[in-house]
Amino acid sequence: MKTSAQIIGLPIISIADGGQIGTVKLLIINPEKGSVDFLTIEQEDVAFGLKAIPFKKIVGIGEFAVTVEDDRAVIDLAEIPIANQLVNKQIRIKNTKAMTRKGELLGEVTEFFINDETGEIMGIHLQTEGRQAILSSEWVLTYGKDILIVSETAPGSLLDDASMLAEKIEAPIHEANEAEAETAAIEEIKEHNALKALREKQMELLQGKRVKKDILDLNGHILIKAGTILTAEHIVKAQTEGPSVMIDLSMNVDA
Repeated sequence: MKTSAQIIGLPIISIADGGQIGTVKLLIINPEKGSVDFLTIEQEDVAFGLKAIPFKKIVGIGEFAVTVEDDRAVIDLAEIPIANQLVNKQIRIKNTKAMTRKGELLGEVTEFFINDETGEIMGIHLQTEGRQAILSSEWVLTYGKDILIVSETAPGSLLDDASMLAEKIEAPIHEANEAEAETAAIEEIKEHNALKALREKQMELLQGKRVKKDILDLNGHILIKAGTILTAEHIVKAQTEGPSVMIDLSMNVDA
């Protein structure tokens, strides 16, 4: 998680050649998504026009630089309508007033916090009457040009430390990992049960039948000789060898 001040002014480095593309000039806010969608670039040669990097093209935001794969991550804002629209909205979060939807002034926004992996705005830093506090973005209803509208319950939801916002990043990741593990376990059980049912069916259909030709294992050796009356042990051996051997066996028994 980074503050806007930790990102603005950082050099932008191309991983491909190690060269500096420019420096971060502005963070372009998408008010509908509550995220930073683009970083505009300050370059020495202004003749190239206003350039930006989509947040999704950023490899990393470190203490000393923003990194991208190469200079192809850079776009011309004039060629991207959505980027132009966001620039023209001029949404600025710092130095705006935070007001509840019922018109109560909560304080002045002095900074905001960004998930440096996704660009999502995690929360804002407020100077309220008598204290400084943090408000999670879940209570922000509208990112306006001059005013942030927050829920009327926001005053009772202020946090003392920005680290509590970072916990909100880690919790969903942990929950998602648990959900994925649970889903994988369920799928594994289903596959196991399906395989067990298939093998039981094969046993039922083949046991007691006579083999019409030699059945070879995966190494080309005779696994079951022609003329053998199949027992459970023979069928288990074939199942252990794999599907191709079982198909060969199933197609070469007396009806």
